[in-house]
Amino acid sequence: MKTKDIAVLGGVIGIVLMMILPIPAWLLDILLVINIALALMILLVAMNTKEALEFSIFPALLLITTLFRLALNVSTTKLILGTGHAGEVVATFGSWIAGGQIAVGFVVFLILVVVQFIVITKGSERVAEVGARFTLDAMPGKQMSIDADLNAGLINEQQARERRGKIEREADFYGAMDGASKFVKGDAIASIIILIINLVGGFIIGMAIMGLGFQEALSTFSVLTIGDGLVSQIPALLISTAAGLIVTRASSEGNLAQDLSSQLFLFPKLIYIVAVTVALLGFFTPIHVITTLPLALLLFFVARKMQQNIARKSIEVEQLEEEQQIEEVRSPESVINLLQVDPIEFEFGYGLIPLADTQQGGDLLDRIIMIRRQCALELGLVVPVIRIRDNIQLKPNEYVIKIKGNNVGSGELLLNHYLAMSPGYDDDAVSGIETTEPAFGLPALWIDESTKDIAELSGYTVVDPPSVVATHLTETIKKHAHELLGRQETRALIDNLKENYPALVDELIPSVLGVGDVQKVLAKLLREKISIRDMVTIFETLADYGTYTKDPDVLTEYVRQALSRQITQQYSQKGDTLKVITVGPALEKKIAESVQQTEQGSYLALDPVSTQTVYQKLTEQINRLIQSGQQPIVLASPTIRMYLRQVIERTMQDIPVLSYSELEPNVEIQSVGVVNL
Repeated sequence: MKTKDIAVLGGVIGIVLMMILPIPAWLLDILLVINIALALMILLVAMNTKEALEFSIFPALLLITTLFRLALNVSTTKLILGTGHAGEVVATFGSWIAGGQIAVGFVVFLILVVVQFIVITKGSERVAEVGARFTLDAMPGKQMSIDADLNAGLINEQQARERRGKIEREADFYGAMDGASKFVKGDAIASIIILIINLVGGFIIGMAIMGLGFQEALSTFSVLTIGDGLVSQIPALLISTAAGLIVTRASSEGNLAQDLSSQLFLFPKLIYIVAVTVALLGFFTPIHVITTLPLALLLFFVARKMQQNIARKSIEVEQLEEEQQIEEVRSPESVINLLQVDPIEFEFGYGLIPLADTQQGGDLLDRIIMIRRQCALELGLVVPVIRIRDNIQLKPNEYVIKIKGNNVGSGELLLNHYLAMSPGYDDDAVSGIETTEPAFGLPALWIDESTKDIAELSGYTVVDPPSVVATHLTETIKKHAHELLGRQETRALIDNLKENYPALVDELIPSVLGVGDVQKVLAKLLREKISIRDMVTIFETLADYGTYTKDPDVLTEYVRQALSRQITQQYSQKGDTLKVITVGPALEKKIAESVQQTEQGSYLALDPVSTQTVYQKLTEQINRLIQSGQQPIVLASPTIRMYLRQVIERTMQDIPVLSYSELEPNVEIQSVGVVNL
């Protein structure tokens, strides 16, 4: 055994022997001073710990110090009752602290007992009990959190074991503190009983055995009893305070002194208020100014110093951040950040800054939030965060919309004007700056405030500049929605669906189709402006047909047919006749014969002459419908729909191409034109 082990064992055995063997007064004085010093050391250590586990020996130490204090009480009691003298320490505490007045000594002793027993000990006991209960209740959740971090790769096995060990030690510590606090409570009760025994027993022994008079016996044994009670209760109070600090100490980065200085003096303005209040007490109450003014000046000085320190620290933090930014720019790794491409960017010239500046009344950020909500409802797509920035390279009133770093839309705004679009005829009373509406390419005018009412009465559609931007941005997102849906975004949609339909997702992915296959089908739907919000129907269709084919074009056709009700409602109002341009038999036969099958899938190999003929005749029919104010829709058989779409999508991307299988049976269809070879 090591020397330290032998010393601890010897000390515990010595404490037990103190209760049995007589101890001389000089040795008792030394042990009492050691008891006070040990209690003070425990209190200081408790004040400087950052968390309870740094002083995990405290419950056992609390038991040993309580036993040591009781042994000292027994030894002093034997000397008091046996010799009428218990050493200089007890006598000093009894006469000096009591001030020569027995009643004062009793009152001081009772106050210490009340403070320790009712305030500190009882509070520490309750906190330890609640801490132990909540620590045990939180253990399963903490264990699951550690397992989750380990599975995610955030920590390694060694760190996981250390965290689990810390949780177990916390539970053991608070459980031990819950039991150890009962010793402190019992010690306070024992001190009161020992006080009564020393006082009554000493008074009887002094008169009956030692032959002292009534007054002399009362004075002698009262002083010794008070001294014995105080010399034991003061260390007990210190250790009880340490116990309270330990169990109420929350985990932090500093000790008690650091936390007090950083948190209590965190708000210098409040200290100014306290200083003024203390000063007013001296001026407007019987309390003299000499008493309150120095304290008020001290508080004012402290508040001033705290303000200076906070300002200095904020400057140091700003300088440190600037230095870190400079170092990041200089470091070779900083180039990696330049490789990041934002999915959507909105750049504007300095003249359009009021659109995004909320202090100038700009509501562009709020409109973008509404755009993302609208796209989620209409397309079923979670639009990525739109990066907004000013660009001094642009014209003052110009803006640019970028998708993955490439320009896909631009326009110019006049902030103090309104955009007026003609209803189909021009009114000479409405004059302005000619322009083109950026979202749909319609001719329009920029008009001022005074012309706005005239334009509205003339039937013009009048919108403000923020609405022009919002409409353009919305249409651009819808047009390029298929580019914004990658595998990562598809995985997010799948995870969201899996929360409510886990069996459906598990059946499809990854056994039937991969995430990339699903992404291709969803992108093809978005490319033709078909909403993917009904993910349940889409996944059920893919699960049904995914075992037969992996071709995304074919799977998309099956999904479109399953979404027939949605597609019908998208292009036909209830009770209205759906006017379409149909495909003639000769053209259908030509397209069907031109389909080539390969290992990678099928594609259309139509000769250039036939392709040009289809373009011309289809353009004639579409222009005729547009001139009559109708929406052009091309209707083909299910077998050639996707191939016909491939023919016209480059030049007529916005023209919907539907098949008979994608329309509900109750919809009345009217052919207003035929495209044929």
